[in-house]
Amino acid sequence: MKASDLFVTALEKEGVEFVFGIPGEENLDFLDSLSRSNIRLILTRHEQAAGFMAATYGRLTGKSGVCLSTLGPGATNLVTAAAYAQLGGMPMLMITGQKPVKTSKQGQFQIIDIVDMMRPLTKYTRQLVSGANIPSRVREAMRLAQEEKPGAVHLELPEDIAAEQVDEVPIPASLVRRPVAEDKSIHAAVEMIRAAKSLLLLVGAGANRKRTCNMLRQFVAKLGIPFATTQMGKGVIDERDPLFLGNTALSSNDFVHLAFEAADLIINVGHDVVEKPPFFMRAGGVKVIHVNFSSASVDPVYFPQVEVEGDIANSIWRLKENLEPQPNWDFSRFMTVRSAAEASVAQGADDDRFPIYPQRLVADVRNAVQKRGIIALDNGVYKIWFARNYKATAPNTVLLDNALATMGAGLPSAMAAKLVHPDRQVMAICGDGGFMMNSQELETAVRLNLDLVVLVLRDDAYGMIKWKQANMGLKNFGLDYGNPDFVKYAEAYGANGHRVASSEELLPLLSHCLDSPGVHLIEVPVDYSENDRILNHEIQELSSSLGF
Repeated sequence: MKASDLFVTALEKEGVEFVFGIPGEENLDFLDSLSRSNIRLILTRHEQAAGFMAATYGRLTGKSGVCLSTLGPGATNLVTAAAYAQLGGMPMLMITGQKPVKTSKQGQFQIIDIVDMMRPLTKYTRQLVSGANIPSRVREAMRLAQEEKPGAVHLELPEDIAAEQVDEVPIPASLVRRPVAEDKSIHAAVEMIRAAKSLLLLVGAGANRKRTCNMLRQFVAKLGIPFATTQMGKGVIDERDPLFLGNTALSSNDFVHLAFEAADLIINVGHDVVEKPPFFMRAGGVKVIHVNFSSASVDPVYFPQVEVEGDIANSIWRLKENLEPQPNWDFSRFMTVRSAAEASVAQGADDDRFPIYPQRLVADVRNAVQKRGIIALDNGVYKIWFARNYKATAPNTVLLDNALATMGAGLPSAMAAKLVHPDRQVMAICGDGGFMMNSQELETAVRLNLDLVVLVLRDDAYGMIKWKQANMGLKNFGLDYGNPDFVKYAEAYGANGHRVASSEELLPLLSHCLDSPGVHLIEVPVDYSENDRILNHEIQELSSSLGF
């Protein structure tokens, strides 16, 4: 068969459902092979969006998402998506084209070293120099992409290699089971947990896996240990649970940080160094049990005393089976913190001022979206409000990027979520700045006949940076811009455009759009003027008043 046919067959054997991207002339053999396969091509309007969609597919399924570009500028447009997948722990394979490697027809036209460019951003990057190598390269790339910690991989397929005739067949995946923690580490962790007085559980990004979620729910239900989550650990355990203390949306001085300060032991599950730590270790201070697929990366503020290294779900199950609630455990201070945090989150949820305030926005979105509905957040100051105030009820129902934290990913991530879960409500929540970075994908969403709601929060500025600017005591400068008429803009793509004119209109409109077919864009003017006062001062003053 032709080498490109072999490549596509290998992808089929790996269970690939979609290829997201924009082909070029160097991909035409591959494209022809794809046309005869059961893999669906999702043609996007920008390679970056294709990469975000592939990464999100990987995040939601645990299987490697696949994206495609041509050489040169097409491949360089995947760089941000590569970093997004790599830092965020999302399995993704990038396939890029290249001019012939055996003969040169056009000199160096459009040619840059894509393999070398991808090396610091991926777990694996290779140029295919023989069609006979395709089975092993594809299998190795997919294996590494999906292995803990998941991430990005890259294969370059030159056009003369794609056209070769080959006799090889795909290599099937081997049977593999993740290693489990050694008995002595489980025993040491059990003894430390039994001896603690004020212990809590921190759920991080690495815990956001299906089997891990089930074991952690059982762990909390049996032992009654309070828990908090990082931003990328949201929803691993239902945040409506009475033992949920809050999300570490702010870097410090929120109520949840008081709980960490009051703890004598933290069971840190799925810790990922890309996320800002909600606590700092010091000599003689809180003890930490590190439970993860891999060992801890030690630095001056993180040096756990016990490491339980291996499959997280198995580790949590074994800890649960060897533990019972202890009479010396005292969670009273944590419950005081929880009460204060719940009161803080509820404050402003019914604020009628307009443009709408973030607290009201988050409350109305939570009321409109079903339990297993998915919100995909772009990057902006509203992300802090959603991380802090929006209660996630199931894993990966809040697609929040606290790793690369790139703008422009919200809409493509929501589109991928809808392709993976067509039966669920899906909403993209974007600032006007982030939305405009990949707004052209509205056409893709309309063409795919997706039922999707896109919430565009309009403040005519890069609001996150303005908040930081105000926090530093600097004057407002250089961050304001103009916007199109978003209603007309949506309609130009064939989507449905809506504009909110009062706070009272938002919830009914959200419910209507979520229950209606098609792509719906809702423009919502927002007021971030009190962000500095609330997030930098008021919350700190209220938490300090608890006297811990």
